Amino acid sequence: MAITLYSMIEAVILCLNAVCVLHEQRFLAKVGWGIDQRGFGEEPGVKTQILNLIRSIRTVVRFPLIPINLVVILFKLLLG
Repeated sequence: MAITLYSMIEAVILCLNAVCVLHEQRFLAKVGWGIDQRGFGEEPGVKTQILNLIRSIRTVVRFPLIPINLVVILFKLLLG
């Protein structure tokens, strides 16, 4: 199997699906990555920045990802 542009796009779509489906209270809180309370004026750490990135991706990508998934599924069904 060769690495093609389509396979890389498909991998990115699968990763975005994984981030959008990830439930914060169910999975992230178990490993200590839940909602973090930090004090006023403190600099955000790496963990807080990653959590903010996950929330941002989930907010921005959720609705455009639905038609993209449908196109990929139809493409896979028609062309294999």
